[in-house]
Amino acid sequence: MEYVYAAMLLHKAGKQITEDSMEKVLTATGVAIDKARIKATVTALKDVDINKVIKEATLVTAAAAPAAGHTAPKAEKKEEEKKVSEEEAAAGLGALFG
Repeated sequence: MEYVYAAMLLHKAGKQITEDSMEKVLTATGVAIDKARIKATVTALKDVDINKVIKEATLVTAAAAPAAGHTAPKAEKKEEEKKVSEEEAAAGLGALFG
């Protein structure tokens, strides 16, 4: 993942994603360099429109967020239903001891 993060950092900074620039970023962060992985990452990203990929990922995340928010009230409702008042709990204990 460090290699992808380095590429994204370079992209965000407006720098060209090259083997040399990725190596500099990874070295600066203390990551052990694997030149084959750097080369593979640069080659894989060569024809990728990173802005488009980020935009698509944002849209997918935004679409999933309302669905996740919708399930939260149901979970809270179940939790409320499970709560027992102190009087009910005491009455139940009284039945145990006769």
